[in-house]
Amino acid sequence: MPVKFQSEDYFEAANIALKKDADVLKASKGHNVDVQVITTDFPEEGEKKTYLRIENGVPDVGIGELEDPDAVITQDYETAVALDKGELNPQTAFMEGKMKIKGNLMKIMQLQKFMKTLEPATSDIQREY
Repeated sequence: MPVKFQSEDYFEAANIALKKDADVLKASKGHNVDVQVITTDFPEEGEKKTYLRIENGVPDVGIGELEDPDAVITQDYETAVALDKGELNPQTAFMEGKMKIKGNLMKIMQLQKFMKTLEPATSDIQREY
């Protein structure tokens, strides 16, 4: 059954998938980072705040606002969907100005290997955009 993209159900399914995927866990090992993601132009919501937290190598994603994130990523809904579908590379999105990053850019760059594991790890989640 499809879940709405970036809904509570979506993040619940994503967390289950991420925590059991060997490649994700290998890529997140040793990392501690809090990333706030702001998606603009979100249908029926406008702006949506979600997060990625890796604590002691364990990833967690969800809806909400982090108190003191290491970095803040801002993107529009179209970019978020393209990234989620694997149609757009995060590096390309940043270089083309479709994704803006404020904060500790070095910590974000260190997550490149981890970011590449997300789409394959969550590919079984049927999404409704």
